[in-house]
Amino acid sequence: MAEPAYQSHDQSHLAIRGLKAWYGPSQALYGIDIDIRPGELVTLLGRNGAGKSTTLRSIMGMVSRRTGSVMLAGQETIGLASHVIARKGIALCPEDRGIYASLSAEENLMLPPVVDKDGLSVEEVLEIFPGLRGRLKSPGTKLSGGEQQMLAIARILRTGAKLLLLDEPTEGLAPVIVQQIGAAIARLKDKGLTLLMVEQNVRFASTVADRHYIIDRGRVADAITNETLVSDFGRVTRLLGV
Repeated sequence: MAEPAYQSHDQSHLAIRGLKAWYGPSQALYGIDIDIRPGELVTLLGRNGAGKSTTLRSIMGMVSRRTGSVMLAGQETIGLASHVIARKGIALCPEDRGIYASLSAEENLMLPPVVDKDGLSVEEVLEIFPGLRGRLKSPGTKLSGGEQQMLAIARILRTGAKLLLLDEPTEGLAPVIVQQIGAAIARLKDKGLTLLMVEQNVRFASTVADRHYIIDRGRVADAITNETLVSDFGRVTRLLGV
Protein backbone atom coordinates (compact mmCIF):
# COMPACT_ATOMS: atom_id res chain seq x y z
CA MET A 1 0.00 0.00 0.00
CA ALA A 2 1.63 3.23 -1.11
CA GLU A 3 1.40 6.24 1.16
CA PRO A 4 -0.42 9.20 -0.42
CA ALA A 5 1.68 12.21 -1.34
CA TYR A 6 1.83 14.80 1.44
CA GLN A 7 -0.25 17.91 1.21
CA SER A 8 1.47 21.26 1.44
CA HIS A 9 1.20 22.89 4.87
CA ASP A 10 -1.30 25.46 3.63
CA GLN A 11 -3.64 22.67 2.48
CA SER A 12 -3.53 20.76 5.77
CA HIS A 13 -5.37 21.43 8.99
CA LEU A 14 -2.70 19.34 10.69
CA ALA A 15 0.70 18.59 9.15
CA ILE A 16 3.17 16.49 11.14
CA ARG A 17 6.74 15.84 10.00
CA GLY A 18 9.38 13.75 11.73
CA LEU A 19 7.62 13.80 15.11
CA LYS A 20 9.67 12.07 17.79
CA ALA A 21 8.60 11.88 21.44
CA TRP A 22 9.95 10.75 24.77
CA TYR A 23 8.52 9.85 28.17
CA GLY A 24 11.46 10.65 30.41
CA PRO A 25 14.48 8.83 28.94
CA SER A 26 12.33 6.40 26.93
CA GLN A 27 11.69 7.21 23.28
CA ALA A 28 8.13 6.38 22.17
CA LEU A 29 7.86 7.90 18.68
CA TYR A 30 10.54 7.64 16.00
CA GLY A 31 9.42 9.98 13.24
CA ILE A 32 5.67 10.27 12.63
CA ASP A 33 4.50 11.91 9.37
CA ILE A 34 0.76 12.67 9.09
CA ASP A 35 -1.41 15.05 7.09
CA ILE A 36 -5.08 15.82 7.74
CA ARG A 37 -7.07 18.11 5.50
CA PRO A 38 -9.79 20.38 6.87
CA GLY A 39 -13.01 18.48 7.51
CA GLU A 40 -11.42 15.02 7.28
CA LEU A 41 -11.77 12.20 9.78
CA VAL A 42 -8.56 10.20 9.93
CA THR A 43 -7.86 7.25 12.22
CA LEU A 44 -4.70 5.84 13.71
CA LEU A 45 -4.80 2.04 13.64
CA GLY A 46 -2.32 -0.39 15.15
CA ARG A 47 -1.56 -2.92 17.84
CA ASN A 48 -1.58 -2.03 21.53
CA GLY A 49 1.58 -0.11 22.43
CA ALA A 50 2.29 0.91 18.83
CA GLY A 51 2.33 4.62 19.67
CA LYS A 52 -1.17 5.72 18.65
CA SER A 53 -2.21 7.41 21.90
CA THR A 54 1.30 8.82 22.30
CA THR A 55 0.89 10.48 18.90
CA LEU A 56 -2.22 12.30 20.15
CA ARG A 57 -0.51 13.31 23.39
CA SER A 58 2.54 14.48 21.46
CA ILE A 59 0.40 16.68 19.22
CA MET A 60 -0.87 18.35 22.40
CA GLY A 61 2.64 18.63 23.86
CA MET A 62 1.77 16.23 26.71
CA VAL A 63 5.05 14.30 26.67
CA SER A 64 8.42 14.86 28.32
CA ARG A 65 10.06 15.99 25.11
CA ARG A 66 9.20 16.14 21.42
CA THR A 67 11.03 17.13 18.26
CA GLY A 68 10.05 17.53 14.63
CA SER A 69 7.24 19.69 13.29
CA VAL A 70 3.54 19.90 14.21
CA MET A 71 1.85 22.54 12.06
CA LEU A 72 -1.70 23.45 13.07
CA ALA A 73 -3.53 25.49 10.42
CA GLY A 74 -0.16 26.65 9.11
CA GLN A 75 1.31 27.54 12.53
CA GLU A 76 4.22 25.66 14.10
CA THR A 77 3.38 24.38 17.61
CA ILE A 78 6.35 22.16 18.43
CA GLY A 79 7.83 24.61 20.94
CA LEU A 80 4.57 25.59 22.64
CA ALA A 81 3.15 24.53 26.00
CA SER A 82 0.04 22.34 26.07
CA HIS A 83 -2.30 25.08 27.28
CA VAL A 84 -1.14 27.39 24.48
CA ILE A 85 -1.68 24.65 21.89
CA ALA A 86 -5.21 24.04 23.22
CA ARG A 87 -6.08 27.71 22.78
CA LYS A 88 -5.19 27.47 19.10
CA GLY A 89 -8.30 25.36 18.53
CA ILE A 90 -7.35 21.76 19.22
CA ALA A 91 -8.89 19.53 21.90
CA LEU A 92 -8.11 16.03 23.19
CA CYS A 93 -10.75 13.60 24.43
CA PRO A 94 -8.58 11.17 26.44
CA GLU A 95 -8.97 7.41 26.59
CA ASP A 96 -9.87 7.53 30.30
CA ARG A 97 -12.50 10.21 29.49
CA GLY A 98 -11.36 12.43 32.39
CA ILE A 99 -14.80 12.80 33.98
CA TYR A 100 -14.61 14.33 37.48
CA ALA A 101 -16.55 12.08 39.84
CA SER A 102 -17.20 14.87 42.36
CA LEU A 103 -18.88 17.08 39.74
CA SER A 104 -22.26 16.72 38.10
CA ALA A 105 -22.50 15.99 34.39
CA GLU A 106 -23.46 19.62 33.81
CA GLU A 107 -20.48 20.88 35.83
CA ASN A 108 -18.18 18.56 33.86
CA LEU A 109 -19.68 19.86 30.62
CA MET A 110 -19.05 23.50 31.55
CA LEU A 111 -15.53 22.95 32.89
CA PRO A 112 -13.23 23.61 29.89
CA PRO A 113 -12.72 27.22 28.82
CA VAL A 114 -14.12 28.42 25.50
CA VAL A 115 -11.31 29.14 23.03
CA ASP A 116 -13.46 30.21 20.07
CA LYS A 117 -16.81 31.95 19.89
CA ASP A 118 -18.01 29.33 17.38
CA GLY A 119 -18.17 26.63 20.05
CA LEU A 120 -21.42 24.72 20.32
CA SER A 121 -24.00 25.88 22.86
CA VAL A 122 -25.22 23.48 25.54
CA GLU A 123 -28.46 23.04 23.60
CA GLU A 124 -26.57 22.19 20.41
CA VAL A 125 -24.44 19.68 22.31
CA LEU A 126 -27.56 18.03 23.75
CA GLU A 127 -29.04 17.76 20.27
CA ILE A 128 -26.01 15.68 19.29
CA PHE A 129 -26.04 13.68 22.55
CA PRO A 130 -29.72 13.60 23.60
CA GLY A 131 -29.02 10.85 26.12
CA LEU A 132 -27.26 13.41 28.32
CA ARG A 133 -30.27 15.70 28.58
CA GLY A 134 -31.82 13.90 31.52
CA ARG A 135 -28.49 13.22 33.22
CA LEU A 136 -27.11 16.73 33.67
CA LYS A 137 -27.64 16.77 37.44
CA SER A 138 -26.21 13.28 37.94
CA PRO A 139 -22.75 13.00 39.51
CA GLY A 140 -19.97 11.70 37.30
CA THR A 141 -19.83 8.45 39.28
CA LYS A 142 -23.45 7.67 38.36
CA LEU A 143 -22.98 7.88 34.60
CA SER A 144 -22.62 4.74 32.52
CA GLY A 145 -19.51 4.21 30.41
CA GLY A 146 -21.38 5.30 27.32
CA GLU A 147 -22.72 8.41 29.03
CA GLN A 148 -19.24 9.29 30.24
CA GLN A 149 -17.87 8.96 26.71
CA MET A 150 -20.63 11.15 25.30
CA LEU A 151 -19.99 13.73 28.01
CA ALA A 152 -16.23 13.68 27.35
CA ILE A 153 -16.81 14.46 23.67
CA ALA A 154 -19.59 16.96 24.41
CA ARG A 155 -17.32 18.83 26.78
CA ILE A 156 -14.71 19.62 24.12
CA LEU A 157 -17.38 20.69 21.60
CA ARG A 158 -18.24 23.65 23.82
CA THR A 159 -14.69 24.96 23.57
CA GLY A 160 -14.94 25.88 19.89
CA ALA A 161 -11.97 23.69 18.94
CA LYS A 162 -11.91 22.94 15.21
CA LEU A 163 -9.61 19.91 15.45
CA LEU A 164 -10.70 17.09 17.77
CA LEU A 165 -8.40 14.28 18.92
CA LEU A 166 -10.45 11.27 20.06
CA ASP A 167 -8.62 8.47 21.89
CA GLU A 168 -10.48 5.14 21.73
CA PRO A 169 -14.01 6.61 21.82
CA THR A 170 -15.72 3.20 21.53
CA GLU A 171 -13.56 1.16 23.91
CA GLY A 172 -15.59 -1.08 26.20
CA LEU A 173 -18.96 0.18 24.98
CA ALA A 174 -21.99 -1.90 24.00
CA PRO A 175 -22.76 -2.11 20.26
CA VAL A 176 -25.85 0.09 20.57
CA ILE A 177 -23.75 2.83 22.24
CA VAL A 178 -21.05 2.45 19.60
CA GLN A 179 -23.72 3.15 16.98
CA GLN A 180 -24.76 6.29 18.86
CA ILE A 181 -21.15 7.48 19.08
CA GLY A 182 -20.77 6.82 15.35
CA ALA A 183 -23.88 8.86 14.55
CA ALA A 184 -22.59 11.72 16.73
CA ILE A 185 -19.18 11.65 15.02
CA ALA A 186 -20.89 11.77 11.61
CA ARG A 187 -22.76 14.91 12.71
CA LEU A 188 -19.49 16.51 13.82
CA LYS A 189 -18.03 15.85 10.37
CA ASP A 190 -21.12 17.39 8.80
CA LYS A 191 -20.44 20.51 10.86
CA GLY A 192 -17.02 20.78 9.23
CA LEU A 193 -14.89 19.71 12.18
CA THR A 194 -11.61 17.90 11.58
CA LEU A 195 -11.03 14.72 13.58
CA LEU A 196 -8.05 12.49 14.32
CA MET A 197 -9.14 9.32 16.11
CA VAL A 198 -7.31 6.41 17.70
CA GLU A 199 -9.52 3.35 17.31
CA GLN A 200 -9.05 -0.37 17.99
CA ASN A 201 -12.44 -1.27 16.50
CA VAL A 202 -11.37 -1.47 12.86
CA ARG A 203 -14.88 -2.22 11.62
CA PHE A 204 -16.22 0.87 13.37
CA ALA A 205 -13.35 2.94 11.96
CA SER A 206 -14.29 1.83 8.46
CA THR A 207 -17.81 3.25 8.91
CA VAL A 208 -16.75 6.79 9.86
CA ALA A 209 -13.27 7.59 8.53
CA ASP A 210 -11.92 8.98 5.26
CA ARG A 211 -8.39 7.64 5.62
CA HIS A 212 -6.28 5.60 8.01
CA TYR A 213 -2.67 5.59 9.18
CA ILE A 214 -1.25 2.32 10.50
CA ILE A 215 1.14 2.94 13.37
CA ASP A 216 3.77 0.35 14.28
CA ARG A 217 6.57 0.71 16.82
CA GLY A 218 6.38 4.49 16.89
CA ARG A 219 6.36 4.98 13.13
CA VAL A 220 3.82 5.25 10.32
CA ALA A 221 3.91 1.82 8.69
CA ASP A 222 1.29 2.57 6.04
CA ALA A 223 -1.42 4.99 4.96
CA ILE A 224 -4.59 3.73 3.30
CA THR A 225 -7.88 5.09 2.07
CA ASN A 226 -11.11 3.89 3.62
CA GLU A 227 -11.99 2.24 0.30
CA THR A 228 -8.84 0.13 0.59
CA LEU A 229 -9.66 -0.82 4.16
CA VAL A 230 -13.17 -1.93 3.23
CA SER A 231 -12.14 -3.82 0.09
CA ASP A 232 -9.15 -5.52 1.75
CA PHE A 233 -10.55 -5.76 5.28
CA GLY A 234 -9.27 -9.25 6.06
CA ARG A 235 -5.67 -8.52 5.08
CA VAL A 236 -5.61 -5.22 6.98
CA THR A 237 -6.98 -6.76 10.14
CA ARG A 238 -4.45 -9.60 9.92
CA LEU A 239 -1.72 -6.98 9.56
CA LEU A 240 -3.04 -5.26 12.69
CA GLY A 241 -3.32 -8.52 14.59
CA VAL A 242 -7.02 -7.99 15.43
